[in-house]
Amino acid sequence: MRADAGIETAEPKAGPRFSLREAANILEVPEARLRALVRAGLLAPQRGPIGAVSLGFQDLLLLRTTRGLLESGVPMLQVRRIWASLRKQLAADLPLTSISIQTDGEEVVATDGDTRWRPDSGQMLLNFEQAQGPGAPSVAAPGADAVDLSAEEWYEMGCELEASEPGRAREAYERALALRPDMADIHVNLGRLLQLQGERGRAEPHYREAVRLAPDDPTPHFNLGVLLEELGRRDEAVHAYRQAILRDPEFADAHCNLGLLLESLGRRQEAMRHLMAARQRSGDGE
Repeated sequence: MRADAGIETAEPKAGPRFSLREAANILEVPEARLRALVRAGLLAPQRGPIGAVSLGFQDLLLLRTTRGLLESGVPMLQVRRIWASLRKQLAADLPLTSISIQTDGEEVVATDGDTRWRPDSGQMLLNFEQAQGPGAPSVAAPGADAVDLSAEEWYEMGCELEASEPGRAREAYERALALRPDMADIHVNLGRLLQLQGERGRAEPHYREAVRLAPDDPTPHFNLGVLLEELGRRDEAVHAYRQAILRDPEFADAHCNLGLLLESLGRRQEAMRHLMAARQRSGDGE
């Protein structure tokens, strides 16, 4: 059976279609990246009579709207869920052009200028500042009045603040780390915040320390792989993803990211093995 069998979802005949090269030029992304996404079953391509793959306008809209997520290291399985939700929106004739999708801490948030929601689940989000009236309680800010908090309490505060106030969350994690430098979860979360804020050089030592402190936990290995891939250190990223899978063979996101990365390196046979594993573990391979 062909490795890419079963992913050629038919689209309506009407409407423009674009070759992978045309789509790559429009979106300003490598053509190999689009081919890998097609093989992973994340897009809805159509084949012509001579086997050429083309994408419809819907796929281009989805790719353009969510391109920042792919570049920021959001797990591919989460992107898959977001695309499924947005496809329903397109089917309901709702426009994508007015929607902005971005990462907010570790959360992915969509907004049309008035409303904020989670695009993968459709759950609406309250505006944090508007939700707090004059008499409403507020979350305590890191500062002199809270110096008696434990490392675990600072950590929990950081988790609560990540989505709404990543700057304060970062300070909370730094305070937690000062009290418990041996707590791997703090290193992971602080590394992730630094990575999202563009401070990749500062994020890497935290991921590596988390790997040292919790060598059997696949998450630090996976996050390190995402970071190394962003830095262009692809061979090191391959190793990190393999370490995550070694510790959790059911880690679908690690299989998916590794498969896409191997595809970009021209190692197609290995890539397909991991992409198929990702599909099977996410329930799409049945």
